[in-house]
Amino acid sequence: MNNNDLLNITVESARERNSGGSFIDNDFALVDDFTKLTFPEGPRRLKCLILAICTQGNAEYRLDTIRHQVLPGDIIIINSGQVIDDFSQSADCLGAALVVSDPFFYEIMSGVHDLSYLFIFSRTHPVFHLTEEEMHNTMNYISLIKSKVENAGHRFRRDTVRSLIQALIYDTGETIARIQDNPNTKNSRAESIYVEFMMLVERAFRRERRVAWYARKLAITPKYLAETIKLVSRRTPNDWIDDYVVLELRVLLKNTTKSIKEIAEHMHFPNQSFLGKYFKEHVGMSPSEYRKK
Repeated sequence: MNNNDLLNITVESARERNSGGSFIDNDFALVDDFTKLTFPEGPRRLKCLILAICTQGNAEYRLDTIRHQVLPGDIIIINSGQVIDDFSQSADCLGAALVVSDPFFYEIMSGVHDLSYLFIFSRTHPVFHLTEEEMHNTMNYISLIKSKVENAGHRFRRDTVRSLIQALIYDTGETIARIQDNPNTKNSRAESIYVEFMMLVERAFRRERRVAWYARKLAITPKYLAETIKLVSRRTPNDWIDDYVVLELRVLLKNTTKSIKEIAEHMHFPNQSFLGKYFKEHVGMSPSEYRKK
């Protein structure tokens, strides 16, 4: 089967399989039983982000062809675009999951600074273990988010949930920092290049979109950079650069009063027309249409 033909896991499909879950439209789902999100009958591509935590039992799955084991106290982050397959779990497996649509994720991340911890680490370590205190804090976040989602009459429900998820992301980033600071945590040469590349992209994407520029900064060839990033993340350097650029453009169009011409200048596009073509290619609509939507 071609990867483009894979069925997708979305917030909408999560709603269909979890009538008892907590939802905000087709943008966000809090699912009390994360085992219902997976599809043992075949591979599925994520068209959302999943953050899950295992509280009991164990599970196994393949993510982008690599097998992972999940144990109690483990947190799982699966990014949009990744492919999950061959899921199995013990009879007593329990856990909760947050399922976030791409548009809502863009909203959430527009208010989060220093994205590298989450994106970089979760690509190379999609499963990692929490301390007892971190586990307790994470479950408190999930419980609070659930109560806010279920309060449909709250006029600021969406904004409140977004802020709580941002806080959870910051706390998860602190956990990741703890793990990375552990002297027993060792990265391969390929993972180190990936981390350096992603941190460089985060600093320079507004003005640099050429893979050759990043390769030169890292003192390696563009071909070696492309092969290394694809090996570690299953994505190309251009995919990552475009992700950052498109996210920033979405934020600028939705959350500022800058004109499209000013945005083009801010993002170092040659002109407004070039920006329009780039945005439509990646988002499916013009910047002005997106701003009005």
